[in-house]
Amino acid sequence: MSRPPGGPAIRVRPPRELRRQRRRRAHSCWDHLVAAPLWPLHGANLGTLLRTCDAVGACMAVPRFPWVPDALARGDTLRRPACVHWVNDPLGWLERQRDAGSRVVGVELADEAVRLADLPPARARTVAVLGHERSGIPGEALDLLDLAVEIPMVGGGSSLNVAVAGSLVLYKLAGLL
Repeated sequence: MSRPPGGPAIRVRPPRELRRQRRRRAHSCWDHLVAAPLWPLHGANLGTLLRTCDAVGACMAVPRFPWVPDALARGDTLRRPACVHWVNDPLGWLERQRDAGSRVVGVELADEAVRLADLPPARARTVAVLGHERSGIPGEALDLLDLAVEIPMVGGGSSLNVAVAGSLVLYKLAGLL
């Protein structure tokens, strides 16, 4: 492909073209991939993660804390409603998901963790569990995980925020990375 004289080397697709290439309606619950930030710390991260869920065709499971609906609304820039599952009892909900046959993957620094680059795409219904940004996934929930995935870091920090970590793992599980 030759570049027009004086034009940019890269053609940016206009919004109209992007809309034609993507789905026309909001997805209902596809029930295949679920992001589960069940112990959130910062509300702004929930809305950001909700946008990633839409981008990869995932649903989101969130605790029924009084501040969560406002946090989702504040960060949600989607034109259409996203798929949100409300959870009253995070541990009980995770146990029911696993008992029903879902694969439960936790994003956690653990000896047995798989590196993000080695995480295979989800072939069955998968719940991606995200813990508290300071303390991670609670100990009592670790026994409910089928697999832990670790996001390698070379800097001085020990974790990423929930929106960034969840986005990386969701894109990998969706088979888009």
